[in-house]
Amino acid sequence: MKTAIAAASVEDAAEILELQRKAYVSEAGIYGDCRIEPLTQTLESVREQFADHLFLKAVADGRIVGSVRACRRDGRAEIGKLIVDPECQGRGIGTRLMREIEVRFAGMVFVLFTGHKSERNLRLYRKLGYVPFDEKPVSPALRLIYLRKEISTSAADSVNSETGKSNSM
Repeated sequence: MKTAIAAASVEDAAEILELQRKAYVSEAGIYGDCRIEPLTQTLESVREQFADHLFLKAVADGRIVGSVRACRRDGRAEIGKLIVDPECQGRGIGTRLMREIEVRFAGMVFVLFTGHKSERNLRLYRKLGYVPFDEKPVSPALRLIYLRKEISTSAADSVNSETGKSNSM
């Protein structure tokens, strides 16, 4: 399956939200809470985020199979809602989306969060060079782990955004 990474537009909001809900069902199961924000977010709210967030999408066979969003806030890039269709996970789509968002916000400090029991997410983020720096309780069942990554502009420039591989060998 050939997958292309591109900027999403507000016209993609409904498809991204549908995929978001599909992808976050497993997270809701981990925490025993189907009221988590990614499952309750409205289409209007997603559309509003396009005003100040860059959304990327991964497209395969004419449908969106992954997405990530980020915005500039307080001098850093805040990354949110990395999602990949559960049927397409394990194929490097999430890694490619993360690398592309890093290229688009080159030279910034990157910050994101995930739940403390989301081991698959934590493993991916650590593999990509993110390190935990804070933890905040949300409920008795959920603590958010905040991770950050700082890369130089030259390091971002050395990553090919299409393949996600280093340009220098």
